[in-house]
Amino acid sequence: MPDQPKPINAIKLDSNMSIKKNGDDSLKWLSPLEAPFQIAGFAWLDHEKKYRRLPSSPKDPLPPAVDALANCTAGGQIRFITNSSNLSIRVKLTGPADMYHMPATGQCGFDCYLGEPGNQHFLSTTSFDHLKSEYEALLYNWKTKREFCVTLNFPLYQGVEEVLIGVDEDAHIISAPQYASKNPIVIYGTSITQGGCATRPGMAYTNILSRSIPLEFINLGFSGSGRGEAEVARTVADIPNPALLVLDYEANSGTVEEIASTLPSFIRILRERHPIVPIIVISKIHYSGDRFYQDMLRLHEDRKEIQKTTVERLRSEGDRNIHFVDGFTLLGEEDAEECTVDGVHPTDLGFKRMAQSLEPIFRELLKEWL
Repeated sequence: MPDQPKPINAIKLDSNMSIKKNGDDSLKWLSPLEAPFQIAGFAWLDHEKKYRRLPSSPKDPLPPAVDALANCTAGGQIRFITNSSNLSIRVKLTGPADMYHMPATGQCGFDCYLGEPGNQHFLSTTSFDHLKSEYEALLYNWKTKREFCVTLNFPLYQGVEEVLIGVDEDAHIISAPQYASKNPIVIYGTSITQGGCATRPGMAYTNILSRSIPLEFINLGFSGSGRGEAEVARTVADIPNPALLVLDYEANSGTVEEIASTLPSFIRILRERHPIVPIIVISKIHYSGDRFYQDMLRLHEDRKEIQKTTVERLRSEGDRNIHFVDGFTLLGEEDAEECTVDGVHPTDLGFKRMAQSLEPIFRELLKEWL
């Protein structure tokens, strides 16, 4: 019997794939919950001191799935300036990586961008044992002091119980530049909004947009659970002084009759608290199955028509600050199916195209804030 091939361990064969450990015992470890660090993306952080996207005890009890997914830290960012020669991070997650179609780096990792808002550049992603729920990772080591504005993006599909930032003992930490306005952009939606299935956190479309639009982004995407419930709408409406509200939940909305019921109600609840804030309703992106399954395409076209006509009706009734965007156009016309992992969830390419398509629309509606 011929010898069986031995398992291939790429990590041993390629040093670029190895887990990079810090190896520096002299660092001081700081909590980003303390000044001068700034944390964005968690609207209730100041009150609860938790890395959670919705309140722990909302006025209206949340659907159980939404309540659980609110612990995923999608859209969260740590922002600061430091001259440390070494930047490391310690993370305690609520669980390990466990998704078959999304890299552990996107589900459970942090990634690091350097540069001022509008001029940020990707440097590194945490490397760690994906079977474990705690890790320490090196983000950079210059061997000499160099000052940078740092943005660290939180994991997309896992909760974070604790995070600590490791810097040189004598390094200084100062506040990152302020946003153009304190008014955030709030985006409610589905697994795609949450960032499934980006390879790393910075490639979720809300995070991509945050690098070109200097405002705080609050990501309220709930995987499989963006259903437009009234109790969720009331909780979203509690976020004070938004600059822009975005509804991107068609993919989870159910039947045509269900979205015809939930969408006007969701908008009405938002309008009760925010009567003139711009609202964008985005229909679902193109799925690969839309080309081959006629029933699927018909459902998507019918739900899109509900969203479009709802917006048109509200505009005709005097709400000139509500707008519709056809999600089928966001990935491009020719090869949209090449932009997903599984026919549904975008790759990094898909998220990049979504962000590029949405940026001019967002900018036009945010002119008074930018």
